[in-house]
Amino acid sequence: MEFGVGSILEGKVTGITKFGAFVSLPEGRSGLVHISEIAYTYVNEVSEYLHEGQEVKVKVIGIDQNNRINLSIKKVTEPPPRPAGAPRPRQGTSAPRPGAVPRQGGYVPRPAQPKEPTDFEDKLKQFMQSSDSKLSELRYIEKKGSNRRGGNRR
Repeated sequence: MEFGVGSILEGKVTGITKFGAFVSLPEGRSGLVHISEIAYTYVNEVSEYLHEGQEVKVKVIGIDQNNRINLSIKKVTEPPPRPAGAPRPRQGTSAPRPGAVPRQGGYVPRPAQPKEPTDFEDKLKQFMQSSDSKLSELRYIEKKGSNRRGGNRR
């Protein structure tokens, strides 16, 4: 039985990692269900949704040049219904965002206005962020310069 992209198969979870779960498939093959393909909700820990030895139904969503099989559990099931009044997921160009300025050719988001510090704590926080940014940039430049061969040796 040869299977390709779009095939729905039964498999058994053989291993769990931080980034997904390995599933054994028919014909002695195996594939990976990436953590993003386990459920329609955010998955922080794979072990909260799957465990070794569990039988799962999976859909083949890709096979790469090295014959590694990418699987999905969530694409086997229908997505959960959205609550009434919830925003629709964005796809491509959609309705303008709040605060967008209409222009000829479509809506362009308005750039964020920098927040002016209002009290000492905000001013100090802004200064520290700016200072840290400048220091890390200087360290990067120094490190980059010291890696050159035949540099300024004295």
